[in-house]
Amino acid sequence: MKLLVIGGGGREHALAWRLTQSQRVNTVFVAPGNGGTATGERMQNVDITAVADLVQFAKDNHIAFAVVGPEAPLAAGVVDAFRAEGLKIFGPTQAAAQLESSKEYAKDFMQRNHIPTAAYGSFTDAEQAKAYIREQGAPIVVKADGLAAGKGVIVAMTEQEALDAVDDMLGGGMFGEAGARVVIEEFLTGEEASFIVMCDGNHVLPMATSQDHKRLKDGDEGPNTGGMGAYSPAPIVSPTLHNRIMREVINPTLQGMAKEGIPYTGFLYAGLMIDDGPDATRPIKVLEYNCRLGDPETQPIMMRIKNDLTETFEMAFAGQLDQATIDWDRRTAIGVVMASANYPENPRLGDVIQPLPADSETCMVFHAGTTLNNNELKTSGGRVLCVTALGESIRRAQDATYATTSRIHFDGKQYRSDIGWRALPTNE
Repeated sequence: MKLLVIGGGGREHALAWRLTQSQRVNTVFVAPGNGGTATGERMQNVDITAVADLVQFAKDNHIAFAVVGPEAPLAAGVVDAFRAEGLKIFGPTQAAAQLESSKEYAKDFMQRNHIPTAAYGSFTDAEQAKAYIREQGAPIVVKADGLAAGKGVIVAMTEQEALDAVDDMLGGGMFGEAGARVVIEEFLTGEEASFIVMCDGNHVLPMATSQDHKRLKDGDEGPNTGGMGAYSPAPIVSPTLHNRIMREVINPTLQGMAKEGIPYTGFLYAGLMIDDGPDATRPIKVLEYNCRLGDPETQPIMMRIKNDLTETFEMAFAGQLDQATIDWDRRTAIGVVMASANYPENPRLGDVIQPLPADSETCMVFHAGTTLNNNELKTSGGRVLCVTALGESIRRAQDATYATTSRIHFDGKQYRSDIGWRALPTNE
């Protein structure tokens, strides 16, 4: 069969790679793809991004099904367009994707459906937003309402930082239309976890747990980014917490969407803050929804899947996810993002990437911001690569990942050296 993965980042490279592991797959087309998918076995890049062109390509090439990676095509209604032509595509409709494309919509939805989340206010007027900040005090979180490529969140530790963020978003146009409205939230404490599920409108299949590292520098210092690395599984999500998250967050979300006439299909990602305490009672709150797989969480998650993922997608299209299972590798997977110079503020593009180490069954280098020009690989985005390896323990996975990362060279490269630190035994 021929498949289509929509997107061009590390998440899409990892998805395409996992799908090509199926003996049933002839070609995975990736639109628009990157330097890694340009040379991947049984992968082929397609330089199209417009929704109408994607639909026509799927029809012309008899695509069995498509999977949407990033948020922008979902917000643009690519799923609606495919379905209107009778084409199979895995993702939420434009209406359902509002859970990610509008933070105000998501917060209001959670409030209506009694899903635990931080207290908040939503503003288009800068002076009203500032008054709310002064009333609440710091630390406080300022978010652009719309899509901002994972970077529209300012965790302000002082009142002045928060006020400046409002000026930058509502006055300075820092995030364009995405920042024309801001959502200001209570600052939450605890440990973050990524909880991702597949949905078919009625049923849910949980993916492996994971945790990402948003801050640029070691020790969770520096500015927020789209993600500097991730690992799976996340030990913080015990079986007790897993059951609570399904009961308190995931099931109410799916039931709430169905009740409001917007059945949810596709990947659903709940970014959670889990506070201290016994697992049976410790507070769980939703920081955000993503209507897709997380990036870089996808890379370690895909490394751990052992079964044919095409069959899982087909069960989703048939509305049978309640009968589906995923066979997970018991080993830990860690993905370390290598970013370009000046990321995240003003990433430098065009640096030459030296020849990469060969991939293996236990270590893959997934491409994100890369492009191939005349057989020369160059940086083309902020997050360039995600080196992802399996290990018998969190420490061994770290050792394997960083052994490969240290062998990769391009000018200005930057990466964290502590991905997975929260999962290390306390005596290390």
